[in-house]
Amino acid sequence: MGKRPNFGGGNMQNLMKQAQKMQKEMAKAQEALKDKEVEGSAGGQMVKVIMTCSNEVKEVIIDKEVIDPDDQEMLQDLIAAAFNDAVKKAAEESERSMSKLTGGMNIPGLF
Repeated sequence: MGKRPNFGGGNMQNLMKQAQKMQKEMAKAQEALKDKEVEGSAGGQMVKVIMTCSNEVKEVIIDKEVIDPDDQEMLQDLIAAAFNDAVKKAAEESERSMSKLTGGMNIPGLF
């Protein structure tokens, strides 16, 4: 019979401990991101959307100057742009927060 390969049992156990620690830290970071707020805006800050990094909208602020009953489409476009900006910022904040824990490793499906 051939010799069994030695995968370094101690190293494997250490690796598992590190993975469990990282998993706990990531869970804490994800929990913190639920309450972390970002602000998206459009039209030179005339329309703002404040939302959490878990995409819960907290507030929509619309400056009176952009409320024109004769130009409903412009206001709709500004609101959509502000939402998109907020979603982008939330995703960037989440990625930044998680990459601190993973050391910049790109792990598909992680977040």
